[in-house]
Parts: sequence; C-alpha cells; structure tokens
Amino acid sequence: MSVFQTRCESRGAEFEANEAAYAELVRVLRERTAQVIGGGPSRHVERHRARGKLLVRERIDRLVDPASAFLELSPLAAYGLYDGEVNGAGIVTGIGVVCGRKVVVIANDATVKGGSFFHETVKKHVRAQEIASENRLPCIYLVDCGGAYLPEQDRVFPDRDHFGNAFHRQCRMSASGLPQVSIVFGGCTAGGAYIPALSDQVVMVEGNARIHLGGPSIVKVAINEDVDGETLGGAQMHTRVSGVSDHLAADEAEALARAREIMAEINVARKPPVGRRAVKPPRYDAREIAGIVSRDRRMPYDVREIIARLVDDSDFQAFKPDYGDSLVCATAAIHGYPVGIIGNNGALFSESALKGAHFIMLCQQRNIPLLFLHNISGYMVGSEAERGGIAKNSAKMVYAMSTARVPRLSVIVGGSYGAGNYGMCGRGFRPRFLFAWPGAQVATMSADIAANVMGELARGRHGAAPPDADELAAIDARVRQQYAEQSDAYYATARLWDDGIIEPTQTRDVLGLCLDIVCTVPEAGASSPVYRM
Repeated sequence: MSVFQTRCESRGAEFEANEAAYAELVRVLRERTAQVIGGGPSRHVERHRARGKLLVRERIDRLVDPASAFLELSPLAAYGLYDGEVNGAGIVTGIGVVCGRKVVVIANDATVKGGSFFHETVKKHVRAQEIASENRLPCIYLVDCGGAYLPEQDRVFPDRDHFGNAFHRQCRMSASGLPQVSIVFGGCTAGGAYIPALSDQVVMVEGNARIHLGGPSIVKVAINEDVDGETLGGAQMHTRVSGVSDHLAADEAEALARAREIMAEINVARKPPVGRRAVKPPRYDAREIAGIVSRDRRMPYDVREIIARLVDDSDFQAFKPDYGDSLVCATAAIHGYPVGIIGNNGALFSESALKGAHFIMLCQQRNIPLLFLHNISGYMVGSEAERGGIAKNSAKMVYAMSTARVPRLSVIVGGSYGAGNYGMCGRGFRPRFLFAWPGAQVATMSADIAANVMGELARGRHGAAPPDADELAAIDARVRQQYAEQSDAYYATARLWDDGIIEPTQTRDVLGLCLDIVCTVPEAGASSPVYRM
C-alpha cells in the first residue's frame, strides 16, 4: 500500500469558507441532538424523578460497562413530527457492552408520551432488533411503556412490520439462542406487556413496575371489576404469584445490577476477528474534512481526501485507479479491521460500474467488508451512455452489491440520488449500518433537475395550452421547496431512512465500532426456545 499524499490547502480561502459552512451544520446537529436527549417536557421529567425513577440514559449508563462506548442509533427519529412532542420517537436504542459482552439495548423513555409507541417508535424498535438478529447480539429491554399510542393505531398495530413484528422478532431471536432480558421500571400495558412476557428473564422494580394486558380502566369496562394497578399487575404479585417476573428488585439500581449479573452468566461468544492489524491513527486530521467538503454541492471534491482521514495511517491501495476513475475503489483498514471502500468522484459511467462490480466480487472472495461513501448524482445518462450499455453495466454493480455476502456499511457524506443510491448500497439494500453526515441529501434527483423535469412536463401537456411564465415559475418554486424539505438529512433521519446523523470527525470511530460488531458475528448454532413457565 502507499500513503496518500493530500492536496488539501488547509489555509486557503475556499477551505476556510467550506469549514465555516460545515461548522454551522455541526452546530445545528449538536443543538438538535441536545434538545432531543432531554426527553419529554420538564414537568414530565420532574414527575418521573418524583417517583424515584432514573431517566432513560441514566439507566443505560448504569447498565453498560464503565468507560465503554455506546453506539446510539437514530437519536433524531421522529424529529420535527407530531409538533415536536415525540423526541427520539420516545425510545433509546443502541449497542453497548455489558459485562464484557456486546448487547443491543432498547429502552423506553416514559417522559415522552408515557413511552407509548408511535409509528416511528415501532420502526426504531424493530430496526434495533434487526441489527441484533443480523449481528447475533443479545437484547436487553428497559421497559417503561404505555403500549401503542391509540390515535396512531392504524400505523402501529395491524401491518406486517408494525408492533406485532417486534414480538415476532423477539421470539425468533430467543429461539435462535440470543438471550432476551427485560427490566421493567414502570407500567407496561397491552402490547407493552408482551415485551417482558416474551423475554427469557424478567426483573421488576417494586413499587413502580406493573404488567397488565388491560389496565384498571379497561378491566372495569370489560368485566366490571374494580381493581387498583398494583393489585392487578404489580411487581410483588407478578414475582410471587403469577411468575411473570423472575426477580424482584427494591429499586432501579438493584434491577440494573441484577441485569448485569444475568448477562455475566450467558454463554454467547463472539467470533475472534480474522486478519485484524495493529491500529494506527490517520496521518491527516479528520477535522480537515469540514474544509474539504464543498459548501456548494455542485462543486466536486476528491473522495480520496476523505478516505485518507478515515483509514489507518492514511494508507490505502487503490484498485484500477486509472480506469473508471469517477468511482474510487480501495482496500484499507479502519481501527485495524480490513475494509474495501467504494467512494464517488462524480457520476458513474459504464467503466465505473464495471470496476465497482469487479471490486465488490474481489472483496467477497477475500472476505473483506465493504464501505460505501455516497456522494453520487447517479449513473450517467444520454445516448452515448445508453449505447455504451449503462443500463446493463450499472445493473451489474447493483447485482454484485445486492448479492455480496460480506457485511456492507454505508455513509452518506454528500448527495445520494436516484439509481446512484441503489448502486452505492442505499437503505433499500439493507446495509448492516447506514449513517449520514449533517449535509447529506437523499432523493430521486437534485432539486435543480427535478424542477427542470417538471417544467418540461408542463410544457409538453397534451391538448392543453402551454404554461405561461408565472405558472412555470410557480411549478419551479413548488418543486424546489418540496425537494429542499424532503431531501434534507433531518427529514430522512426522522423517518429512520438511516441509523443516525454523525459528525465527520466521529465517522472513523463509529465505523470502527460497527466493523468490530460485523467482523465478529458467530455462526448461529442449534438452540431451543425458552417458554415462560
């Protein structure tokens, strides 16, 4: 391999202007993240604490090993939706280390609408379970959940990927040998009751934890029985009478300590990493990325400058560097883990697509995970491109990427448009993890092109008078507004089209955590399901 020699002018006017523009993007990200992690309204937080309960992230801090990394997923889910009242979709998910074992944590935030499940809550919960299943990770559920948010019932309850799918996944993971452990801190009603009821082991906190399929009001309506919540489904009753709970904890600290004891005893080993090298930091500072990425999306930059600030020792071996050079393919290491990197330096031509397909197959043969860095307007269009077989050759890259058996990771560092998003392993192709930078955009095409296309369609309306200048201007403005809103990074992350927005300076460490997970996945062995007795 050869160490990349940067051409970045870190003191130039253009660099400084780009850096200032990206600093504002990062400032907005930090501000919005801080707002979301505060949870629900202050009055709800105060009420929560008055009941002797920890906040959701305080619970996670006590659960995971001290000074260990916790990779939070989709913290800005539901951002800007529901009048801004459902921070983080009312749930915190992520991957942490408990007693030396990597686990997926799924934790309700009861200060946000009582921990109830909205459409995005279900998506976030199920996405965390999908990551756990695919990467063979146990699940710990920190349950404080009011069940489905009833006004959203048609978007939460009936469909294949709605709330019931979470229980289906929980059962399947348990049966495959992945432990499912629940700690119940508050009320778990209706569907929320099945999260602990379907777990292999359950801990309940005395005084606050309750589990019931129907709360006291429902019981009154259904069978005309008057009963209080503690008698109906309290921790004492479920631990000593019904057997729904396996362990009774006097407070939340004891419950979290018991969960750690349970995890310490499980026998789920990770596979030793193969081919991991000594870790070397990049020679170039990741903070320079902000000055490299152009503030004008139409102005290109060399993706190799980004790669050099992510990979170990800024050392990577380019594949076919003089062929199809609008696609950069290279092998390198990130935190010691081998990785094949595919990045964009412009639209993809037939040669670029063929090169990408070839490189993907090489990485698969050599068992090297793939990392896609999206900054792509799409595959080349036009008569020359079509005669050159762009449809066929771009399909080859899409096919190779889709069928690759090695883990695939994606980071949207710029725009990710149209079929380019497909070839670069967008969300629809199920990469193991997909993150975005604050300036990322995802759309069928750029706003400029979309506005032009819609204007041309209006001009060509059959049997109608051609539009005048005012109508064309209105069409242009409407399309640009739509694309500006819907291609924005926060619009995407609110709807869980990614696993979170990350800062460029965080990217190397986030990828290192992900590679450590995907490169140590054990084979799924024979197992037996655990039924609650």
